[in-house]
Amino acid sequence: MADFGDRNAGVLIQVKALTDARTQSGAMRDDTSPAGQPPQKNPYDMIGGEAGVRRLVDRFYDIMDSEPEATAIRAMHAADLSPMRQRLFEFMSGWLGGPRLYNRCVMSAHQPFAIGTAERDQWLKCMQRALTDIDADPAVRKLLEQPLFSMADAVRNR
Repeated sequence: MADFGDRNAGVLIQVKALTDARTQSGAMRDDTSPAGQPPQKNPYDMIGGEAGVRRLVDRFYDIMDSEPEATAIRAMHAADLSPMRQRLFEFMSGWLGGPRLYNRCVMSAHQPFAIGTAERDQWLKCMQRALTDIDADPAVRKLLEQPLFSMADAVRNR
């Protein structure tokens, strides 16, 4: 999982605890499953692996780039969103249970920007809509709802 920094270690612990609880209960296992049932998957696999996470990230930035309701968070980004698409893909890959590709501190990356509840909520709306638009299973959307909120809330700095 990505480094959230000491200040927000609770978010990382919450996401890890959610993943661990689901794994222990069998809800996110790849390696074992009850006899006769297909193996259970983690959110990364449930979204469609690398291709699914790329679709999610691309849709997220397409929404952010075009929706008037996301102007505050769009203004925090350069005109060319390509580098950010790659960074969010790398982060989300590991965060969702796939390959850990992101090696930066999420908190430090967001420190230069004034992020309050309005910006958090804009980010969440774009992400929730992106999950819907890529046809992520409703169970995956529900599974990710609280961890996404906690992560976005942890990035707030005002």
